[in-house]
Amino acid sequence: MLRLVVLAFIAGFLAVLCFHQPVVGLLHAYGAIPFAPFSIQPVPPLGVPGWFSASFWGGVWGIAMLGLFTWRDITHGLWWKAGIFGGVALTLVALLVVFPLKGMGLNLAALPMRFVGGFVINGAWGLGAMVFARVFGVR
Repeated sequence: MLRLVVLAFIAGFLAVLCFHQPVVGLLHAYGAIPFAPFSIQPVPPLGVPGWFSASFWGGVWGIAMLGLFTWRDITHGLWWKAGIFGGVALTLVALLVVFPLKGMGLNLAALPMRFVGGFVINGAWGLGAMVFARVFGVR
């Protein structure tokens, strides 16, 4: 059980670095989002670089996603389910919980476009987490 949790965390952590952040970089390069990938700006409360904070939370979400899939014994369609889970769950939590907590507010007019961007970025994370989970043998 502990092995599954550790590998799920590592899969989610690496998915941020290898899938999530490169998609952020592509969207930023095309002017679709205002922020660049791999931010080294310190984030509260611990003052760690932004990329490390995002990777840590990616690991936590990796435990949640892979734990849910294992608990529910989901075996078919894992790839699209991982993409949907990342795209919907992570984006909704970011828009409805994290942004307001960080003082960014809840801009209802911008919500649809923010959701689309977040869905693409976080959906890539979900697929990446599944790639690493498969590489590590997490079933």
